[in-house]
Amino acid sequence: MAKRALITGITGQDGSYLAELLLKKGYEVHGMVRRSSEEKFERIAHLQGKVTLHQGDLLDQFSLAALLNLTQPDEVYNLAAQSFVPTSWNQPVLTGEFTALGVTKMLEAIRHTRPQVRFYQASSSEMFGKVLEVPQSEDTPFYPRSPYGVAKAYGHHITVNYRESFKLFAVSGILFNHESPRRGLEFVTRKVTYNVARIKMGLQDKLPMGNLDAKRDWGFAGDYVDAMWRMLQQETPEDFVVATNETHTVRELVEIAFARVGLDYQKHVVIDPAFVRPAEVDLLIGKYDKAKEKLGWEPTVRFKQLVEMMVDADLERVKAGTR
Repeated sequence: MAKRALITGITGQDGSYLAELLLKKGYEVHGMVRRSSEEKFERIAHLQGKVTLHQGDLLDQFSLAALLNLTQPDEVYNLAAQSFVPTSWNQPVLTGEFTALGVTKMLEAIRHTRPQVRFYQASSSEMFGKVLEVPQSEDTPFYPRSPYGVAKAYGHHITVNYRESFKLFAVSGILFNHESPRRGLEFVTRKVTYNVARIKMGLQDKLPMGNLDAKRDWGFAGDYVDAMWRMLQQETPEDFVVATNETHTVRELVEIAFARVGLDYQKHVVIDPAFVRPAEVDLLIGKYDKAKEKLGWEPTVRFKQLVEMMVDADLERVKAGTR
């Protein structure tokens, strides 16, 4: 009997890579999608006919319970969220509803309809925010610096509470930044690689950027979904940091991306104060020792390789006239 998985946020970057991984492992894959006036399924278009999509909403607990009853999953991966940090400043209440309360609604639905499920919650390094130690591990205290980080911390702690109070198999992956050619255009890595491709093709000349000295721990989304799956295969539910334990500046990102197409970034990048965050997080760098020891997980794609992979994919897109 094939295992069944339900993925919320299946149309996102991580959802699409996770669906591919689970299909390769022989799973029957179900995805929850929100009804919207503009259906955006391009990241999973190549999986059409291989995954089953269902309408549901993290804000509607009854739709979650109905979906759990219908699909009878063995594993639930909660990847859906309002996941863009700058938007969380403009829409803090919406961010709290989806990214914090949405987790509670899913856990409640699981507790009452399918308590044997193994549940994965997508936590975030943004919970560390104003970091209290470098590098950050599972034991580092949280000090979130955005409504998104605050909401993720709520989602994280509520998952711990349901695990400890109701004995659910519920885990959180504290994932540091992870990117890919499927990353949304609003995220800094993809913004850079897409605009570099456009500059290379002569479609524009300048790239407006914010803080070039911001540092992040960036990994490849394909590696990180493998860690999610491994967490749900353990005997006991535990939380894990998933990261590369390397840090790079936005400047390095820009430099590598422009170098990939033979250009000097200094001739094209302009600093625009509009892109500087109200409160910047400090040095986010994750220590993944526990994931290495207990899950046998390590990142396989290094930073330069990741940026070049994204630039190459965006060059193809720009040439083809797609985004």
